[in-house]
Amino acid sequence: MKTKEIDKGLIEIIEIKNQLNGIVYHDKKYDEIEDHLHEIEDDFIDKHGIELEGILKKVHIAICPDVDLLSPLSYIAHEYKKVGENDTGPIYDIKHDQGVYVEVDSYVKKTTKLVIVPNPLRVILNIDGHTREEVWSVNM
Repeated sequence: MKTKEIDKGLIEIIEIKNQLNGIVYHDKKYDEIEDHLHEIEDDFIDKHGIELEGILKKVHIAICPDVDLLSPLSYIAHEYKKVGENDTGPIYDIKHDQGVYVEVDSYVKKTTKLVIVPNPLRVILNIDGHTREEVWSVNM
């Protein structure tokens, strides 16, 4: 598994998304940065899409088998916060409201969302805005 390459690609996407989040839509640079983001995302899917789909499919089968699998790009949060750094790069965290809505049998009456977080590569289930569960990790 090429998790270090996936991490690098995710971090690049995250940094560009965070840059976009830091400027207003009518800023002259916005369209240029957004176009660059789409190019990076396309390259990322070309290189890592099949592997990420496999990971996400395992997660879906385990916790939300009745929910359709989406593009791996859908599971990338809109906003990440840099919380540190290690020898392989920045460490990010996400808010509890980030991710793709999924219906999880174990949490029927709760809002649940899946999101990909890099370094180390993992899939987090955000539960009801207060709790999170690591449902897949490169270390699992």
